[in-house]
This record gives sequence, C-alpha cells and structure tokens, in this order.
Amino acid sequence: MNPIEEPPRIARRRLLKGGLGLGVAALGLGPMGTLLAQAGGGLAVSPGYGPLAPVRDRATGLPLLQLPAGFEYTSFGWAGEDIARGQACPGKHDGMGVVGVDGDLVTLVRNHEITREPGGSFAPASATYDPDTRGGTVTLRFDTARGTFVDARPSLSGTLVNCAGGVTPWGSWLSCEEVVLDAGQKVRLGKDTVHEMKRSHGFVFEVPGKGLSNAEPLLDMGQMEHEAAAVDPRDGVVYLTEDQEPYAGFYRFIPRAPGELHRGGRLQMLRAEGAPDLRTGRRVGEVVKVRWVEIEEPTRGRSANGDPDGLVRQGLANGGSAFIRLEGVIVAEGRVFFTATSGGDAGCGQLWAYRPREGLLELVFESPSPDVLDYPDNIVASPRGGLVICEDSDQPVQRLYGMDRGGGLFEFCRNNVVLDGHRGFSGDFRDEEWAGACFSPDGQWLFANIYEPGFTVAIKGPWKPGLI
Repeated sequence: MNPIEEPPRIARRRLLKGGLGLGVAALGLGPMGTLLAQAGGGLAVSPGYGPLAPVRDRATGLPLLQLPAGFEYTSFGWAGEDIARGQACPGKHDGMGVVGVDGDLVTLVRNHEITREPGGSFAPASATYDPDTRGGTVTLRFDTARGTFVDARPSLSGTLVNCAGGVTPWGSWLSCEEVVLDAGQKVRLGKDTVHEMKRSHGFVFEVPGKGLSNAEPLLDMGQMEHEAAAVDPRDGVVYLTEDQEPYAGFYRFIPRAPGELHRGGRLQMLRAEGAPDLRTGRRVGEVVKVRWVEIEEPTRGRSANGDPDGLVRQGLANGGSAFIRLEGVIVAEGRVFFTATSGGDAGCGQLWAYRPREGLLELVFESPSPDVLDYPDNIVASPRGGLVICEDSDQPVQRLYGMDRGGGLFEFCRNNVVLDGHRGFSGDFRDEEWAGACFSPDGQWLFANIYEPGFTVAIKGPWKPGLI
C-alpha cells in the first residue's frame, strides 16, 4: 500500500443512449409492477410531455433547463451561498430526499460528495465526524405554495464521498459514504494537503429532518463503499447496495429495534441458492431462492491486502452471492428493486427484484447491449405510476428521463447550464450529471440536483397520470 492514498475519483456512469425495452416477468398489480411488466414487448417509446425547449429559471432568469411546454422551475441552494455565518455551501450536489413537510414547507436533506477538497467541516462541531474532511449534508426548506426557497443550513460534515443514501419512514436521511479509509491512513485531500485520518470512513450516518446529525456512524451497518439505502416500512429492515468491483454484495441490516438504528443490529449478505455468481450467465425471469449469510465483522472494511472489499469478501467466504457495482435501491409494492450497473453478459446492466415475503430473487431485466440500456443507475418511483431516471453518462448533455406506466421511455428534461460569471461560475456544464431526484409529498414538485457547479431545481407543471 502506498504511504499516501488517493480517495477514489468519482467515475462517470453512462446510462441511457436510446430507447429502453425491458423483457420482464410479471412483477405485480400496482403501478410499478404494471410499468415493468408492460415494458416487455421490445423497444417502447413514449411521447411523454412533448418536445423540449429552453425555459428561463424563475430565480436567475437564465435558461438553465430545457423542459416541455407548460413546465417551470426555480433554482436554489447553489454552491457558494451562505449556509451559516462565515460558511459557504459546498458543491458536488448528489443524493437527496424529502424528510418532512409542515404545511406548505418541504424539508430536504442533500448529500455533498466531497473527496479531496481542503477546508475541513462546514457543520458545527456537534455535527462533525472528522474535522479535517469536508463531505456531508445540507438541509433545505422549500415553500411549495409560493414556489420559493426558504433557507439552508449545514446538518452533517466531516465525512467523505457522501454519494447516495435514502429516506427513512420516520423522517430522517441516511447519508452513505462511498469510500473505505481507516484511522491513521494518510490521504491526499488537496494538491498540497495530506491528511492523516483521525477516524475511519465508509459508514452510514443518520440525519434528522429537524436539527443536526449527531455525526456518529452506524457501525453495524458496515464499513464499505456504500451507495444507496432503502428502508422497508413494514419491518424496518434496511437494504444496502455496495458500489464495488469486481465483486459487490447486496446487504440487509436487521435492526434490534425498528426505527432506532443507533441501537445496532445484524448485517447480512444475500445468498442465492445454487447461484454463487450473479454477475453473468443469468436469464431474465429467472427466480432463485434466497438465504442470508452473516457479516461477522461489519467494521472490517479492508481485506488483508488493503483493498476496500473487506465486507464482500467476508460474505463470499460465508457463501454469499457476488454481484457487481450495485447502485440504486428502492422499496416499492412489497419488493426491493436494485440495479447492478455493469452486470450481465454484455456488461451493460441488470435490474433485480427481491421479494422478502417469499424469500425469492428475480432477474427482472438485463440489457443485451448499450443500444438498449447502458449502465442503469438509480430509479425513482413517481406518484403518477412512472419512473424518473437521473442520467450520468458520457453524453455531452445530461437528461432526466421519464418512463411511463406502459414502459415507454421519454426525455423529460435536459441540462442546459452554460454560465458566464454567474455566482462566480463560468463554463459549459451541460455534461454534468443529474442526481437526487425526489418528489414533494403531494407529487406536484420534482426536486433534482445538478452535480456541478452545484444547485437544486424544483420543477412544476402539467403532470399527467401514467407519466411521471
């Protein structure tokens, strides 16, 4: 191991390069199941909400987005804005979720996927984990009646590579670190800044909807390259994805007390009976029985050779099954859907569904080529029965895609950000990824982040049933 380690650079993830046709088994009778089941007839194209055109931001007057006719938006929560006295908002706006609503006020918590930036924590000491590191979360409030931004404040910092995560049923946010570092390791955080880690990293932190995080890692949820988290509201079990290659695990955390994650619990890795390697060689519609194997040392995130794969190696040794680069995870209609970004025989991605009540795992979709689907990432269920997909690809312009209830894919929004000195930012940012898509509880506002230069948008318009 080198004496000075470099935190991983955030790899760009290619997503959709054309239409999406899903060959799937029937998944259920609700909107999500209907959508996926009806998408099996080959390439499906939807007119969606119609053609896109530049629309001026209500906050800045700039044409930051392209949207269908009738839709409007406002930007807020920009990088560099004051979030506390003497403290500017960090950039790299990533995962986000709605954690509360009070009348017309919606509260969101937003991740900031900071890796190397010097400057230390941007949160108060009580909400700081490792004071020399700058990742973390910002809590924002938005007035849905007025369509205006209210305020923002720091809620967690001193973490690293806060990528995705998930909202809990009890109104908090799980912020996941996508990095594994041990206390005492020397890491380059800036061009001329080397930091010796005071604390280990690679954990999940809980951020309440109101107030500050206690900045204490949920150790029993493991030290790994965390990606996303989803809580099953029926029993409080937390499902976790690991963005690791060539092997990744799919995990569940069984809390000692549902809703009280700080009290600890058991971490387990999925084992598909008779299928130790699920990365390739599988059939769409294939269903296998599932067991779960224990992770005896959840805080041993590094293996003997120093690689950040300690958890998945523990699970494999106990008979767990190997995936590759697991990303998004959601709980919908009693099933747990998750994506393997580069899984499948073509290496273009898989969509899996775990059925907890039956103890079964189903391969819902596997892309046969990049022309169909390339590197699926997070999926977000729409209250109108469709899906919203955040694009993070190699394309020169990044998009928010929609998929209607019938399985038809359409472009809903394009990143149109080109700045000339606005808020100190200049350049063409149209290739920057979308992240953190989520809906207000009433379904009227779609929130999403532009990763760089870093801001959030709230989109409203003539939504239609069956679309997004």
